[in-house]
Amino acid sequence: MNGKTKASPHLRSKINTSGIMLVVILALMPATGFGIYNFGLNVLYLILVTVGTAVVTEYVTGLILKRAVTIDDYSAVVTGLLLALSLPPDTPLWLGAVGGMFAIVIVKMLFGGLGQNIMNPAMAARSFLFISFTPLLNYRNPALEGESPSLLDMLVKNTSGVIGETSMLAIILGAAFLIILGVIDLKIPGAYIISFFAFIVMFTGSFSPDYLASYLTGSLVFAAFFIATDYVTRPISARNQILYGILLGFLTAQFSLRGYGFEGIAFAVIIGNLIVPLLNKMGTGTRND
Repeated sequence: MNGKTKASPHLRSKINTSGIMLVVILALMPATGFGIYNFGLNVLYLILVTVGTAVVTEYVTGLILKRAVTIDDYSAVVTGLLLALSLPPDTPLWLGAVGGMFAIVIVKMLFGGLGQNIMNPAMAARSFLFISFTPLLNYRNPALEGESPSLLDMLVKNTSGVIGETSMLAIILGAAFLIILGVIDLKIPGAYIISFFAFIVMFTGSFSPDYLASYLTGSLVFAAFFIATDYVTRPISARNQILYGILLGFLTAQFSLRGYGFEGIAFAVIIGNLIVPLLNKMGTGTRND
């Protein structure tokens, strides 16, 4: 060893970056398929536009900045797909394109490319679209609007939120795939989901299973396994990853209680990303090697 630490992402797997990204894409296929099945071909078109824009934008930006072409690591595909799955099903195609460009140019490439971005590109783009364009303002937290989706809806066919949360079973299937292959583990997702419910109970004083179940949406599970575990923007050590999950649980609970749906999750992730450098400086604890 030469004593120097390479730039992130610090991948702890026997497969390389492109291999990991391909595994993530495969793991997202169940949720993607259910989204297309539940909402129709317009969702497929949105996914194709968002992913295509992300890939083309990364290629063109790399040429302009005179950097090596990196689209063959498939990270732009993952970014575009995660962004598409975090959007409402009736999102205009042009908004998906704007989001894809923002994620790649502003959040990823201007910071140096993969491993250098300080926040999750897909969630940063999702927040940008929510703040900047009114079509995304109509999706709020159904738990605070008198709506309590049935357990069957949450598990199989939830059509009240974003594309990626349409089936919790599909999300769990994809997450299990990632865990079995060793791409992720349960530290961050477990800490995130458990602390979220703990804070909801703490803030509301309610222990009603039905009330708590209304918060158990596919969005939370999707974010916990596919977004919070992002190699680039998560903490390095095992202990700090747990703290990070708890922080996300706290922030997401706060936003949920204020009526935000997936937007609250995106905001929570971005804030958490910005605090990760501080967590890493607090002490490494046990490395997640």
